[in-house]
Amino acid sequence: MSRPTKQSPERGNARTRLLEAARDIIRVKGYTASTVDDICRAADVTKGAFFHHFGSKDALGVAAAEFWAETTSAFFAGAPYHDPADPLERVLAYIAFRKAIMVGDLAEFTCLVGTMAQEIYVSSVEIRDACGRSIFGHAATLEADIEAARRDRGIVGDWTAESLARHTQAVLQGGFVLAKAGNDPELARESLDHLDRYLRHLFHVTEDDRT
Repeated sequence: MSRPTKQSPERGNARTRLLEAARDIIRVKGYTASTVDDICRAADVTKGAFFHHFGSKDALGVAAAEFWAETTSAFFAGAPYHDPADPLERVLAYIAFRKAIMVGDLAEFTCLVGTMAQEIYVSSVEIRDACGRSIFGHAATLEADIEAARRDRGIVGDWTAESLARHTQAVLQGGFVLAKAGNDPELARESLDHLDRYLRHLFHVTEDDRT
């Protein structure tokens, strides 16, 4: 299964091409440095077409975050980590899957909404909130499996499935930042290895469980 990534500018209508171009350019350059001209050029549309679909660059930013949420939700919904019968195995398979798709250039696997949220969380509340809906919405997809795993194994603690689901995203987003800072994708994969070990410890996974 391929991850959401670059698409040829010939595909889709003008609005879709603009959203795809924004997704790809912002992941490389960041939101502020990405201009309307850059996005129009990559999408092969005129500025008139841009402003026909989006009233401003910030309106595009909100739409890009929503487009990201929509397309990645479909991508993850069809991913193989849902297959195991055991809920904890599904959570661990999710972590393994996230590591497996960390391939290619940094911009191809890092998170659009995480990138934008870090940059504009004060300057554009609308974009920040759209990014938050995407990140927290994705985290919420893990809660049922985490809670089921907690019940199955009789785990008691001062944490919730919701908080642990958010923590998985904190590790992922932090891993992306480290990978960018060090220009090394392995730093993000390393963070997920630590997350896997942490989850196994938290849920008391023994060597017998692994056989």
